[in-house]
Amino acid sequence: MIYRRLDSNGDYVFGSNQQAFISKADAVAQAIYTRLKLLLAEWWEDTQDGLPLFQSILGVRTNRGKQAIDIIIQDRIRGTTDVTGIYNFTSTFDNETRQYSFKCQVDTAYGQVDFGEVTF
Repeated sequence: MIYRRLDSNGDYVFGSNQQAFISKADAVAQAIYTRLKLLLAEWWEDTQDGLPLFQSILGVRTNRGKQAIDIIIQDRIRGTTDVTGIYNFTSTFDNETRQYSFKCQVDTAYGQVDFGEVTF
């Protein structure tokens, strides 16, 4: 897998020839990151794609439980090209502040990627 690199602001890097691209496990990690940041109905070409962050996770008080949110996040990660497994997945959810955090390790076709804490 080859992916265009993101800069520190989350914008694609242009120019710089081959330095503007990443590959292998780093590319899969960035693909996961961008898939988690794409919100449901945000992409005009496929309004059914995206993370239902406000519709199902943070936007409403829910008694669906942390396990239901974990499944939504893990499904989004598993749907990324070249992801072969998720391990050591841990998460927290505060229903009062509606803050959800997780960390995990992801196996890819190119090796393992460690995700530190990701917070929504």
